[in-house]
Amino acid sequence: MLLRPLIAALLAVAFPALAAAPDAATLEKIDRTFADWRLSAHAPGLVYGVVADGRLVHVKGLGVQDTATKTPVTPDTLFRIASMSKAFTALAILKLRDDGRLSLDAPAETYVPELKGWRYPTTDARKITVRDLITHTAGFVEDNPWGDRQQVLSEAEFTRMLADGVPFARTPGLAMEYSNFGYATLGRIVANVSGATYQDYIRREIMAPLGMASSGYDVLASPQDRRALGYRWQDGKWVREADMKDGAFGAMGGVETSASDYARWVAFLLSAWPARDDPEAGPLRRATVREIVEGANYPAAPMRRAGVSATPCRQAMTYAMGWQVIQDCELGRVVTHTGGYPGYGSIVLLLPDAGVGVFAFASRTYGGPALPAWRAALLLEAAGALKTAPLPVSPGLATAYEAARDVWRKGEITAAPLANNVLLDLDAAAWRRRLAALRTEVGACAAGEPVTATSAMEGTFTWTCEHGRLTGRVQRAPTPAVTLQALDLSVAPP
Repeated sequence: MLLRPLIAALLAVAFPALAAAPDAATLEKIDRTFADWRLSAHAPGLVYGVVADGRLVHVKGLGVQDTATKTPVTPDTLFRIASMSKAFTALAILKLRDDGRLSLDAPAETYVPELKGWRYPTTDARKITVRDLITHTAGFVEDNPWGDRQQVLSEAEFTRMLADGVPFARTPGLAMEYSNFGYATLGRIVANVSGATYQDYIRREIMAPLGMASSGYDVLASPQDRRALGYRWQDGKWVREADMKDGAFGAMGGVETSASDYARWVAFLLSAWPARDDPEAGPLRRATVREIVEGANYPAAPMRRAGVSATPCRQAMTYAMGWQVIQDCELGRVVTHTGGYPGYGSIVLLLPDAGVGVFAFASRTYGGPALPAWRAALLLEAAGALKTAPLPVSPGLATAYEAARDVWRKGEITAAPLANNVLLDLDAAAWRRRLAALRTEVGACAAGEPVTATSAMEGTFTWTCEHGRLTGRVQRAPTPAVTLQALDLSVAPP
């Protein structure tokens, strides 16, 4: 495969434009936030980056790769990213689905025969599907940190574990409960369906096309002079964690990567937004990448992590496909995942509607830099660097909006092409009285302001009038011909 043309095509993709590139003052605040956290968290090494408009706009390494040699951390230093690896596994499953090689809603035992003999917790339980495994709804028990220590398990040992079966926490499909075992099982599905090892499939189909040449799974074979060694903080000092070789649980947490490489992954994911007609740049379709935010329908509504901001914020969140999706009161939609591992902690925040990502890797056991990463995102938002690109006004919406203006100019609802519900909901005479009353209150309105699209079929607007303002909403009916199913007009409050 010719990688350079593909990578060039990827980087040429149009991304939603930032309101403004992060200025020096904002980047200085971000640097100070991460530096303060590293000191207090006792992390020997740390690297973080900001991706915007398809490129790594800011990256910095702090501390050392190795406390003995004092080799400084750089953007090319290799860190294990633990459960952030699950995103690669989920996307591999979706790619195999796109290729017609598996179904998300098929029983997982279709692709892992060892599951066929399992005993389920109730006689009326349905069989676990591939989708259940991706969204952590298979009924397995939450298994941190047990799952981390299974990283070294051999494929033969994992086969025996699968054949023996596991106890269930609950019947499949009733709740979301995080399972490393479930993602290891997805890794086995990738291998069985593709005919390659899980690791080879990820490298060949995802990492190599993105130019992630330094990323992989076998930490013992990677360049040792570039590795951030893992430590835990114990009794007031750093204690070296033993390296865990790559094994059967790599699909849940085995990726080792650098900031330089990982930025390519973040840029590729963000390139899927917004939906558009541009040529595909691969290695997966944009629609498939956008599928990662489709949740498991078991939402939670916790308060945002203490210490992130002085502003209280209740977040709506659900687990999707290898990602947690959050609606934040200040940042809007955030697609995120953390990673915790013996010797490592990590986090990534994607703000897909703004085309921006923030990520950070640390070399301390379960020392994920979530706090400074969220603070960095809020600093970018405060600096105006997270502006969401407006939706384009579709030709059909433009036609519907012009019809709404005709209604106002003529004082007559029947001046617009109407869906059959409109005059059943409020007859023409009542519409005339309502329009006349609005005219009396606000006077003449220029009605020249543009409509703001909320979708291809609906928009809102505000008109400046002689004695105030009118706000409105226009919505098309779901018919090929442009007809109005809703037109709302009201006087704007002072």
